[in-house]
Amino acid sequence: MRRIIILALIIPFLSIGIALAVSPGKSIEFKESPLGTVTFNGDTHNKAAASCKECHNDGSFPKMKQGTVKITMSDIVAGKYCGVCHNGVKAFEAKANCERCHIKKLM
Repeated sequence: MRRIIILALIIPFLSIGIALAVSPGKSIEFKESPLGTVTFNGDTHNKAAASCKECHNDGSFPKMKQGTVKITMSDIVAGKYCGVCHNGVKAFEAKANCERCHIKKLM
């Protein structure tokens, strides 16, 4: 019984870290692109979206964990993933503004 109570207290705290992974004031970097590192800024995206579910749903990013979805520019241009918003209507068009997301770091 004691273990159940301890787990009941610990599990909510563990899930808070997942739910707030890219909260305002935080960001994550995607370094796999040869065009340069893409930084996902929590401040910018939390202001633009009505809720996390706007992007994190079965059609886009079902899991709130980096690396669970393979994002390609062809998908974005086709209106998937980031391209749902970055289409030139809701947010700047990704296809015509590469340098706004892909930043090459100087060595």
